[in-house]
Amino acid sequence: MEDCGGVAAGGGGKKPFQLTRSLTYHHHQGHRPAASAARWRRQQLADEPRAQRPQAVVLYTTSLRGVRRTFADCTAVRAILRGFRVAVDERDVSMDAALRRELQALLAARGRAFALPQLFIGGRLVGGADEVRQLNETGQLRRLLDGAAGQDPAFVCDACGGVRFVPCTGCGGGRKVFVEEEDRVVRCGECNENGLVRCANCCS
Repeated sequence: MEDCGGVAAGGGGKKPFQLTRSLTYHHHQGHRPAASAARWRRQQLADEPRAQRPQAVVLYTTSLRGVRRTFADCTAVRAILRGFRVAVDERDVSMDAALRRELQALLAARGRAFALPQLFIGGRLVGGADEVRQLNETGQLRRLLDGAAGQDPAFVCDACGGVRFVPCTGCGGGRKVFVEEEDRVVRCGECNENGLVRCANCCS
């Protein structure tokens, strides 16, 4: 992460339907042995323009209300992003200590102190609540979000209900599993300290 600042003719007068180059590049090539055909196909794919992936919008927040200002800032930034109807990968550091360590490392690499919320767009640090509010007021936030995947702000994940975490299926949320080969109970390696895993249905 970096800081920010073949043509098929249609009848009846219909417009011709354009197929992609990979399907229409069938000039007379003659018979190819399998190996040369594979090389030709790899070269053909290399010539194809790569589809651009929507840029990710990642928001680190907390659901704990212990510090009122922090909780209010997280809520405010979440509401601003919802207004742009973009998909947001929200990472609640109070639900998973690994996410907190992840954010601490990202901010430390930039000489920034730990604070919440923190917004990243396309892998670039945008900043906290004050920065997001300012960018929103000047219209710059809309430009930064150009290219982000869209999402209905009323969307609620069927799997996790919007919490973005679900109980671990390996241990049922108990954090312990029985290993028959060793005849002992061990710590589950699939979930976090709360017996949860991130929802695969709505989290990247």
